[in-house]
Amino acid sequence: MAKARAPVRIDLAGGWSDAPPFCQQVGGDVVNIAINHYGHAEVQIDEDGKLSASYSCDVPIGSGLGATGAINVALIAAIKGAEGSEEAAYQFEKILGNHGGRQDQWASRYGGIQHLKFIGEEVERFPLTPGPRFITWLEQHLIIADTGIRHTSGDLHSSVWDRYEQVLPHLMEIRQSGRDMAMAVQQDDRYKVCEAMNAYTEAVGCLDPSLNEPYQLLENIDGIRAWKGMGAAAGGFVGIIARDPDAVKEAIPWDILEWSIDDVGLTVQG
Repeated sequence: MAKARAPVRIDLAGGWSDAPPFCQQVGGDVVNIAINHYGHAEVQIDEDGKLSASYSCDVPIGSGLGATGAINVALIAAIKGAEGSEEAAYQFEKILGNHGGRQDQWASRYGGIQHLKFIGEEVERFPLTPGPRFITWLEQHLIIADTGIRHTSGDLHSSVWDRYEQVLPHLMEIRQSGRDMAMAVQQDDRYKVCEAMNAYTEAVGCLDPSLNEPYQLLENIDGIRAWKGMGAAAGGFVGIIARDPDAVKEAIPWDILEWSIDDVGLTVQG
């Protein structure tokens, strides 16, 4: 019997730029963080040589935290080992019709805070290593809240990619927000972290206003410095950087996900 678990992720900026055709024609930049909620997989072979597999996730599928990617990385690693499980998981999802990018699988495989660069079919990975005071600030002030709205990210991607030429300038802005976020995190510049997140959210709203619609009540709450829908947005979880996290948690109508950074990534037993 083999067991594996892989963390889900939150993304700070740059998502959408990791997906084709943009990453193939231009190249993408994403900053994401693996967190301490996991996709789990278990594979068994019975005495007759029959293989059975089971899987689960600590967060709902379709909630914007890359749950499907985490499950598939864990499942493939339980079957064939950790090496290459991130790319194999991506290719498996592609066969099933997923139009998204590779950021979820790479977060699940490697853990930590990463700046991921997507160039064609290649991924370049740059771990970000801000100081402990920045980590403490981020874990305390970045609220992860669940709107309860579920979606299929591939469907959201299709609605945008069908208008590729029209939205290309906004995809360029999204890529730049990923680059700006990477620099801000590495330099422990909290003002610029918020600035990059806000720039990302504004650009996503230009892709399709409905993507940010579920979070509009945040505009009327004091003390919010920045916010963004997780993953492809349009519901699921939202990240909120707050001056006074306790006050904002009281003001929003959504369930809060307590979180911390997972620095390990994928683990396999057996």
